[in-house]
Amino acid sequence: MQSPEPYLFFIRRLNGLGLRYMVTGSTAAIFYGEPRLTNDVDIVLFLRREDAGRLVSAFPDSEFYCPSRDVIEIEAAREQRGHFNLIHHDTGFKADIYLMAGDPLHAWGMERAKVVEIDGDAVCFAPPEYVIVRKLQFFKEGGSAKHLRDISRMLECLGPDWDRVHLSELVARHDLASEWARLEKI
Repeated sequence: MQSPEPYLFFIRRLNGLGLRYMVTGSTAAIFYGEPRLTNDVDIVLFLRREDAGRLVSAFPDSEFYCPSRDVIEIEAAREQRGHFNLIHHDTGFKADIYLMAGDPLHAWGMERAKVVEIDGDAVCFAPPEYVIVRKLQFFKEGGSAKHLRDISRMLECLGPDWDRVHLSELVARHDLASEWARLEKI
């Protein structure tokens, strides 16, 4: 039976490997906000170079596009912005894998990630504050209003279950005050 949540193809295998991860990006914004279409899932993954072979084995060529072990090891060795993709052949659904490395915001988010059950699987989601800050950064870099819309929907749906004070600190620390102010215009 095919899962109604296509990102579970990836999550089940990461859970099976016992690797630490958190779902972020549009999928997390949808989880915390309102549904919209997305054709991929963004996952921050804690991966040691020595785990690359196990990861490749968990995503076999018969079912997934997965880069070679060598490529994953090179990405895992990067101090910042290590990245690769996984693609499920039958559905075409893609996972953008961002490696934790030395990014302090990734570390902050991973410490506060929320584990929820979806279709009988444990799924680890980045905390909403992390998702909001990353979406503000993406808006700052590329100017796509979809990030601000996602944040606005998240804020409407979250209610009191998030840390507004810490979000303000993160926005200031990452120099995102002007991007945050743009939300008031939506």
